[in-house]
Amino acid sequence: MMHPLKSNAAFNQQRTSPRLNLLEETRFEKLPVTVFPDQHIASVKVAQRIADLIRSKQDKGEQAVLGLATGATPVGVYAELVRMHREEGLSFRNVITFNLDEYYPMQPDAVQSYVTFMNENLFNHIDIEKENVHIPDGTLPKEEIHEYCLNYERQIEEVGGLDLQILGIGRTGHIGFNEPGSAPNSGTRLVTLDDLTRRDAARDFGGKENVPTKAITMGIGTIFKAREIILMAWSQKKASIIKKAVEGEMSSEVPATYLQLSNSVEFVLDEAAASELTRFNTPWLVKDCVWDIQMRKKAVIWLSKTLNKPILKLTEEDYNNNGMAQLATEYGPAYNINIDIFNKMQHTITGWPGGKPNADDSQRPERAEPARKRVVIFSPHPDDDVISMGGTFIRLVDQGHDVHVAYQTSGNTAVWDDDVLRYVEFAIDFNKSINNDTTKLQQVYDHMRGFIEEKHPNQVDTQDILNVKGFIRKSEALAGARYAGLEDENIHFMALPFYETGKHKKNSVSDKDIELTMELLQRVKPQQVFAAGDFADPHGTHIVCFKIIVDALQRLREAGEEWVNDCWLWMYRGAWHEFETYEIEMAVPLSPQEVLRKRQAIFKHQSQKDTPVFPGDDSREFWVRAEERNRETAEQYHNLGLADYEAMEAFVRYNY
Repeated sequence: MMHPLKSNAAFNQQRTSPRLNLLEETRFEKLPVTVFPDQHIASVKVAQRIADLIRSKQDKGEQAVLGLATGATPVGVYAELVRMHREEGLSFRNVITFNLDEYYPMQPDAVQSYVTFMNENLFNHIDIEKENVHIPDGTLPKEEIHEYCLNYERQIEEVGGLDLQILGIGRTGHIGFNEPGSAPNSGTRLVTLDDLTRRDAARDFGGKENVPTKAITMGIGTIFKAREIILMAWSQKKASIIKKAVEGEMSSEVPATYLQLSNSVEFVLDEAAASELTRFNTPWLVKDCVWDIQMRKKAVIWLSKTLNKPILKLTEEDYNNNGMAQLATEYGPAYNINIDIFNKMQHTITGWPGGKPNADDSQRPERAEPARKRVVIFSPHPDDDVISMGGTFIRLVDQGHDVHVAYQTSGNTAVWDDDVLRYVEFAIDFNKSINNDTTKLQQVYDHMRGFIEEKHPNQVDTQDILNVKGFIRKSEALAGARYAGLEDENIHFMALPFYETGKHKKNSVSDKDIELTMELLQRVKPQQVFAAGDFADPHGTHIVCFKIIVDALQRLREAGEEWVNDCWLWMYRGAWHEFETYEIEMAVPLSPQEVLRKRQAIFKHQSQKDTPVFPGDDSREFWVRAEERNRETAEQYHNLGLADYEAMEAFVRYNY
């Protein structure tokens, strides 16, 4: 549960000490942190602060000197600055900019260069003087870099230093490209990139092997000289490193912790990035709480895990010694709290994910009626269904429900090029075997092979190649769904238009995406919908697909479709991470045999086995991730004092 956010007034107020104006509840935090409901609101606030600085300098006839960052984090800030320039007349003629970093080597016109990034997101859309823009040069001979970096520092000093530096943060804790091991007094220099940093950039470069191993970056000492520093971070993916940077001890292993030394820094976060900070994650350690049921579940499960004791063995002393005396006082004695939370966790477990017919459902996560439900399982990519909820999928079919699966995207960017050639070679040989003319197919194959041999990193494939990649994913999805027990008429391929760009950057969602989803839902009229709530997906496809489903359901409800009022939406996870134990509302246990059946369904997706194109940070194969996460969920339930199952798939109901 999130607690009230700091007021925006605190964000705008100037500070002389990093502890000034912080509430008592933030005593774990070693520098100022402002949390906004989402990154869009936060980005607008940061942009307004930059605009105020620019206008203030203009009024004095002075230049505003900005230190700028790249990556996904500041995109919203730049978009708002562009809007203010176009709609409010904000001028940048008095602005001088210095960018934090650039890959090395890197041509300025390359798609992945920060010159291209800054031009596309900011400079091409405002009236800044080109001679006032400074971005490290990724084309220099190595022997010239040292002098170039010294001159970069001199240029900053000659214009009076940086008035405001904006930063993002990498998952290694780097600011700029100051990777672990960087010194707090470091200056602009050539650095070697951490492996995790290169993995995070792999999608932009079409594979980690194409990511440069080095970069030119401002140093931590250079950043420290800025009169104001704003570090921004969005999303759950940044939550862990934010906790280390804000609450951890200063260490060269997490370079962002050096910002604790600055009197001029502020972290600006969305709720997801702030979620692991003590005041949000375990607020009972710092303040009195409003003990609703979700907070009670979270606290008791946390206490059980912390002390490695089953829930029913927690004592009054355990509560009092671990910041939970208020809970024991308001809802105690401790044994009563234990029983209540134990029962609530017990009631999440069901072997009947579609509801148990002719049974009391007052303590079950799903309704007993109708006994045979119409179910739609939405799968963002063609394998998310079996990876994340394959066991439940199979059980729903086995228990007689009318199950449909809808593959929202083709997944055609996640197939290796050599698989394309292999499948077309098979097609040529097969056609020859039945005496079909293969002249046209051979020509297409020769063109594909020539294109692939000359292909640049992240270059968009030809339509023929994209088609074959889509066919590969489609055939695998068919095999997986058939293995789960579905008839072909219950297997739907949606190919939502937003995805079909052939690039990792997708189009914005349109009405067509939502209308296609509405049509499918209206055709089936489900009582249950399962959708991927795994928003740590590094491609961003899962959250886009989820929002499309919610939008479609809401529009159908507004249109007066009565069946929508009886349609429950369940979120699943598993491909990228799992729900926290206290969040789980339905836990479906799997027997050893069911785990093996799920594994076989995942194995049908051969193009994603061994080494998928986009594995994320987890080096394990998808089937291994799924099994180990399912076993971990079961183990967590067992450690709380509940039954010992082989594995469990977890779900959370979403109220739309």
